[in-house]
Amino acid sequence: MKARFGMAAIALATVCSAAPAQQAAVKVTVTGNGTGPRIDRNIFGQFAENLGSGIYGGIWVGDHSPIPNVRGIRSDVVGALRALKVPSVRWPGGCFADEYHWRDGIGPRAKRAVTVNGSWGNALEKNDFGTDEFFDFLDQIGSGAYISVNMGSGSVKEAADWMAYMTADPGTTAGAERAANGHRAPYRVKFLGIGNESWSCGGAYKPDYYVDEMKRYARFARNLNIEQNGTDNPAGGSVAGTDPMRRIAVGPGSPNTDYTEAVMRAWKGHDWAWSIEGLSMHNYTWVAWPPKYASTGFGEREYATLVKDTLKMEDMIRIHSAVMDTYDPEKRVPLVIDEWGVWLEKLPGSRDGFLHQQNSIRDAIIASINLNMFTRHADRVRMTAIAQMVNVLQAMILTDGPKMVLTPTYHLFKMYVPFQDATRLPISFDAGSYRFGDVTVPRIDAIAARGTDGKVWIALTNVDPNQPARIDVQIDGVRGRSASGTVLTADRVDAINSYEHPDSVVPRPITARVDQGRVQMTLPSKSVAVISVEP
Repeated sequence: MKARFGMAAIALATVCSAAPAQQAAVKVTVTGNGTGPRIDRNIFGQFAENLGSGIYGGIWVGDHSPIPNVRGIRSDVVGALRALKVPSVRWPGGCFADEYHWRDGIGPRAKRAVTVNGSWGNALEKNDFGTDEFFDFLDQIGSGAYISVNMGSGSVKEAADWMAYMTADPGTTAGAERAANGHRAPYRVKFLGIGNESWSCGGAYKPDYYVDEMKRYARFARNLNIEQNGTDNPAGGSVAGTDPMRRIAVGPGSPNTDYTEAVMRAWKGHDWAWSIEGLSMHNYTWVAWPPKYASTGFGEREYATLVKDTLKMEDMIRIHSAVMDTYDPEKRVPLVIDEWGVWLEKLPGSRDGFLHQQNSIRDAIIASINLNMFTRHADRVRMTAIAQMVNVLQAMILTDGPKMVLTPTYHLFKMYVPFQDATRLPISFDAGSYRFGDVTVPRIDAIAARGTDGKVWIALTNVDPNQPARIDVQIDGVRGRSASGTVLTADRVDAINSYEHPDSVVPRPITARVDQGRVQMTLPSKSVAVISVEP
């Protein structure tokens, strides 16, 4: 299979091992002096829902906990997330967002409502972690807020009141209440999600009904932070803010384009009173519903099948981008893939509805394939959020009481940090094929970018779980002097990091040789490598 892609940011790792002498090298060509779209750092966003132990135990332990914390937020998790340079965090859901009433989560914790999380296991929701705790968490990890408002069981007034609490001047009643709760300055809400999966758990709305409701929320759930949005100039005209909030409408969760058509048609005809600045899309790797693939103890067939299922993301992006192009050929409205990842069977013994699964080298490889696809479509895909951050689905981090372990997916995301806000470079390569039984997928995947540091960064994935791959990279327009990087691999497709063995799957240095300007290396089987080339 011949692949020719414009490439973006991605980090991969390779442990050098001897490839068969007869195996021809995979030729990779990067246009080092070329140009492409910026790989928006928000492509590497995260998702933290009030679900299972994703918040409670994963992020929040309370300020009286023996687990080291700052104002109740566990310090080990904060330190790990800061290293990822997380651009944005989506909260409080997910399906939970459409049953969340923000007033339950503000003020003295002893007086907060105790509710039931009907979306996820009927767990008690003590509301200890609410709006002010969320923004404290963001401040500690250095990230931005993606707030999902309750469009299912809430109202436009409730959303507007929440926005006022978060963003209004302290001279207002809403702002004064926020100040009394410990934060005088308005918060910065960078993204506002207008509903969640409104075609399903968020209300089961028909597309046209959703659009009519969405217009009201887009109009009245206002960001009142003058620093973000600017203000009218008494002399005439207006003063622009430095970081205006972007409103994201609900979009598709399948190849069906009804929501995409309805929302984009409405956007095309919008007037001054309302608009949106993004359309969401959800797509998981799970093969079939309910998810039946295990996160531990699986073999090569399960590995190959899930890799193949991941590739449907490319079809989803193309199908819905084509509709968006009809109404928005200039690509002003980004496609926001704010739920994606590997959704597997819950771990044996874990609670129903808590979505607790392990995380293997397979899942890191699948994450690399997704991030590469997002990069190849960086002109339209400018924001995503993997599901989820801690202890839920394809998590970055797993915790158990005071214990914490970083998953292979965490290490993959850290390797890809240099691709944040990098410029995608054209890249071409012979992808080849990996086959297992009746499953055939591309063997090699790759992206390239010029980082903000001026270096050329290349991410390479070897999907084949059995055979290494020799790689020969030519960078046109750039004569590389040296190359270095890391590789993520393991001895088995189901290898994981556990509390007992936290470093089983971690990045290692990769040996890359520069010969007459060409970069040569060997990618181990089932690996991802990210290398930088010094011009």
